[in-house]
Amino acid sequence: MSWVEWAEEVEIEPSLYASDFSRLGEQLEAVRRAGATIFHFDVGDGHFIPEITVGPIVLASISPLARGFGARLDCHLMVEEPERHFEAIAKAGGDSVTFHVEVCDDPARAIAHARSLGLGVGLAFNPETRVEEAVAAAEGVDLVLCMSIHPGYSGQAFMPESVERIAELRSLLPAAVRVQVDGGVNSDTIGRARDAGADLLVAGSAIFWSDDPAASYRGLCAALEPARA
Repeated sequence: MSWVEWAEEVEIEPSLYASDFSRLGEQLEAVRRAGATIFHFDVGDGHFIPEITVGPIVLASISPLARGFGARLDCHLMVEEPERHFEAIAKAGGDSVTFHVEVCDDPARAIAHARSLGLGVGLAFNPETRVEEAVAAAEGVDLVLCMSIHPGYSGQAFMPESVERIAELRSLLPAAVRVQVDGGVNSDTIGRARDAGADLLVAGSAIFWSDDPAASYRGLCAALEPARA
């Protein structure tokens, strides 16, 4: 299967990095039942970003649960030397892998490597990176991820200049390539991101930093409705 089969025209992707890890399976199930079909799984190495986050061991523990619920796992590698982790992500049950252009000296090779493992593939770029630089490296990907915060900590505010960057990205990419945005997506910003051209909207703290993540997910869906029209 591929992104064409997994994703609707517009998807809100709950970011598991912001979940309560003592209740990870429970929260994944609750948000899936609320309608989420693709979950964002962040991996950080303490080098490319300051934080050391979860990795393939945790992914392997939740992928059977996600598959059982009919969900997919979109893995965002915020790490140096991302290619060396692709095989572990595939074996652990990841469905798609996204790496950062800033730490890849041969994006075409990395894209081909991900494809050879049966993974979907995306290319991410940070707020300091020019949109044109990311687009030039993105041939053959399923999605391009425009970071709307500096990657790392959950709960950061959406950077207003991201709206223009998302719009520029959408204008430069082929129509079949999805535009993803990650960082500060909440009920106040999700419509702006979608109107600018993003169709994969990653939300972490806006969903999981609440007493009822399922209700928060549904609230984001409701906030997105005017932008869908």
